[in-house]
Amino acid sequence: MTDHPQDVCVVIAAMNAAATIGRAVASALAERRVAEVLVVDDGSIDETPAAARFVDDGSGRLRVIELPVNGGPSAARNRAFAESRAPYLAILDADDFILPGRFDRLMAIAGWDLIADDIVFVREDVAGDFDPAGVRRGSGVVEVLDLAGFVRRNIPAGPVQRGELGFIKPVMRRAFLEQAGLAYDETLRLAEDYALYVRALAAGASFLLTHSCGYVAIERAGSLSGRHGTADLAALVAEDEALARLPGLDREARGALAAHRLHTQRKLDHRLFLDRRREGTTFGAMTGFGPAALARIAADVARDKLAARRPAPADAGPRYLLG
Repeated sequence: MTDHPQDVCVVIAAMNAAATIGRAVASALAERRVAEVLVVDDGSIDETPAAARFVDDGSGRLRVIELPVNGGPSAARNRAFAESRAPYLAILDADDFILPGRFDRLMAIAGWDLIADDIVFVREDVAGDFDPAGVRRGSGVVEVLDLAGFVRRNIPAGPVQRGELGFIKPVMRRAFLEQAGLAYDETLRLAEDYALYVRALAAGASFLLTHSCGYVAIERAGSLSGRHGTADLAALVAEDEALARLPGLDREARGALAAHRLHTQRKLDHRLFLDRRREGTTFGAMTGFGPAALARIAADVARDKLAARRPAPADAGPRYLLG
């Protein structure tokens, strides 16, 4: 072991990300703890692979794997996991980038199977003016996440935008994932990170969350996380039901998972109603829903109408996941 071992593999699943992939790759290669950067091009029709290779630093750490057909982020990440050799795995979205020294800070903390830090969200239209030097480094607080608490912090309370812990991007110990038989669920194109983290916690993972900030997420109107299709939501409801059947869950964990499933089902009902209304009448769209579901749908429709009338917030400054 050297004073600064290279032991982290950064995994970047990318599709049509030519405009941003270079920044993501460069930020990962700049980290001295990084042994590998694996870009999995998920069936792009633009110049994503070339843009990734353009910023190669010649260290031999970058590999670009080109998939001929889009399989979704879960499949792309699983491919990278299988191809990588480093003992620690870290996910980086192709729109985003890592702040200098992130892995040094995280790897200095002991006693974890997964460890994550705070995220700063920056709107795409102001990202060009973003100064990483101004990022709040945090208080140094380290939380131990349990399953029930993690799940409940993925259920929005009020008009919270992108505040759920499912957005965190932990470093994960490969040996734990392999011992627990864990990988991304390739049926999911929404909340695949959340599902993996829940399964890790259910398998006994030590999951730490620090309040330092080392990850910059660029908010884009067209990002995958902003497009919740009906099929995506239906798959997440099925995953919620599967998570609730995991063995060894205590009462608190089961209650949290039930609450998350209700939240997801509410979003799915809303989407189904809108789909049916586009295809027919409002009355016809109401068919098949019970009174309680209809009341929730009406509340959600009213909420969306009110939100559409509100002026855009004047403050376009960065926001932090942990507040």
